[in-house]
Amino acid sequence: MSTTDVFDELLRHLRRSLSQGTDPGPRKLMDWLHQRIGAVVVLADGEGEIALSSGEFPEDAMAALRPLLRDLSNERLGAAAAQVGSLHVRCEALGRGASRPVLVVAGSSPLTGEAVMLASHTATVLDALRRIGSSNALVTRHARVTNRMRVAIFTALMVGDPALARRMTADAVPPLLEADRLRVLVLRCPSGDRARLAETRQDRFGYHGRGLLLHCPVYDDHLICLTAEDEDEKDEGGDGALEPLLRSWVRDNPAYALGISAVHPLHATEAAYDQARHALAVARHVPDRIAVYRGQATLARLLPRDDALAWAQHVLQPMGLAPRLTVEVLRLSLALPRSGVARLLGISRNTVNAHLRRAENLLGVDLQGTCGRAQITLALAITDPPPPHTGTTPGERGPAPSLARLLSNEVAVTWAHNFLKPLRDGGNLTVYETVRHWVQADTDAQRTARDMGISRNTVRARLRVAERRLSLDLLVPSPGIHDLVHALRIIGNAPDQSPPGGGRAYPDQESREIHEEGCLPL
Repeated sequence: MSTTDVFDELLRHLRRSLSQGTDPGPRKLMDWLHQRIGAVVVLADGEGEIALSSGEFPEDAMAALRPLLRDLSNERLGAAAAQVGSLHVRCEALGRGASRPVLVVAGSSPLTGEAVMLASHTATVLDALRRIGSSNALVTRHARVTNRMRVAIFTALMVGDPALARRMTADAVPPLLEADRLRVLVLRCPSGDRARLAETRQDRFGYHGRGLLLHCPVYDDHLICLTAEDEDEKDEGGDGALEPLLRSWVRDNPAYALGISAVHPLHATEAAYDQARHALAVARHVPDRIAVYRGQATLARLLPRDDALAWAQHVLQPMGLAPRLTVEVLRLSLALPRSGVARLLGISRNTVNAHLRRAENLLGVDLQGTCGRAQITLALAITDPPPPHTGTTPGERGPAPSLARLLSNEVAVTWAHNFLKPLRDGGNLTVYETVRHWVQADTDAQRTARDMGISRNTVRARLRVAERRLSLDLLVPSPGIHDLVHALRIIGNAPDQSPPGGGRAYPDQESREIHEEGCLPL
């Protein structure tokens, strides 16, 4: 058989494997060579350690070959033949470079010229497969590293520190960090699609033009998109615009949904992310599965500035005694589950719990309870905590307005009525009453069901109706729950009071909404 015929036979084998949808990997190729020439085929390193083998190779024979294998592996030889006892051995090094592997073929009789050629061609193909495997591993590693970098940038922005985000990127600063404002989009999609989607329009640094796409480190079915929104440079739907791209993905995939925030300064990424999550909760229930956040002005911006600032500084002053990481953990834990905070910051959940215990001790607030979390969320929305090592102990704090007094002004009352209006319109207060009892029960659906004499599924169905009406995410930890707590407190409908015009009648619209959630009203 000629050299051409030998090579053609090898190519035919590879073509058959590919046409059958199987991977022509090194082991399968070595098994084929073993069957074709009737010899043991081994892939070994310079010390005789076997990586792959087709057939049994005697240990004493491999030990005897070790000096030869070292010469081959270290580029002193390219190929060699030897006889070890009764074995006739042919060795050929794969590729170039130090510590290269060696293909060893051994049989009880001398190899024919055809077998030697076939083994040599197989070694060439094995080296190509090895290089492809190394390249694939590098690509995978690069994708993993770049996504970690994007998550690190996102984390720095989430704690309000764009300068830190820029420092982490060294000389490859993404254009997003040169912008003044951004918008956050959260795409809900199957987790298996995220890697493919995140690679779309990705440059060599792992960025996406004037935006970033990254795997959400908290929710496995979320892909987060950050887009620059400078007015003088805004991309009006050009080839590099990510928002039109994400919208097209949702149009083409019924399993996708998209929530879009309003525009925020770069240091307010956390607020933009919260809005995008709230919008996503709404998007899951609208026909086109896309929603833009349309919430009203935040309570923190409406309160009298001087009184609000005095109250917030009074509440947060003890955090000046805490390290910066404790402040970051506290801020993130008010919007995300603790396990998500651990993943986002790259620390253990036990470490997260330890930082939150320190914050609880300093603030004198139960951060497991919804009311305590709502209070601290409002304070952080008004002002930042003091720098580390500048706080006072609780006993040293000066006088400040109470939260009750702060929330009693006319602007706050108007905000609360507007906030709760979607739950109170129409005369039927079933969903409103359920939400009120749910807050009273510290957002425990099982306890709410027991207190109201209904099923837990009914409680959750009514909460989903409330989500749609309020355009907020209530069934996972989020600031939307904290706004609800404040709104109920402001209008004087504390959880232990009955709402005006109470009752349990269900009009047709209400019954329809509950039925849509797969749960019959009681």
